[in-house]
Amino acid sequence: MKNKLVCYFSAAQSEQPVVYRLIKNYDLIINILKADINPQKEGYLVIEVEGERDKYEAGVSFMKSMGIIVDPLSETVLWDEQICIQCGACASFCPTEALAIDRESMMVSFDNAKCVVCGMCLDCCPTRAIKLHFEIKEAV
Repeated sequence: MKNKLVCYFSAAQSEQPVVYRLIKNYDLIINILKADINPQKEGYLVIEVEGERDKYEAGVSFMKSMGIIVDPLSETVLWDEQICIQCGACASFCPTEALAIDRESMMVSFDNAKCVVCGMCLDCCPTRAIKLHFEIKEAV
């Protein structure tokens, strides 16, 4: 089982070794996609969690028992190839190379699996070929 999750932390929770415990106690593979902690030590963590279903569910339950708010990543970026003028501005801002330029053809491509929905591409697109899409997902 593999899912992208957004975890919202309070100051007290941000000082706990949550990722370590998910790996050690639940044998999960954790890929940190994005994190932000404000000066008050509150913040969020976008992670990709992979593991056996029962261990995945136990790990999510562990986070919730600590008071961490856990939601599925419910935003995705949509790239409209028909509107795109292949300028490549988005690729220069994309930190994960989800939007990339093939140097041989000079064509832009989009790999949604690499996208962490950071939003850096939204403002730089001159034709607005990139948009946020909100999905309603089943609760974790």
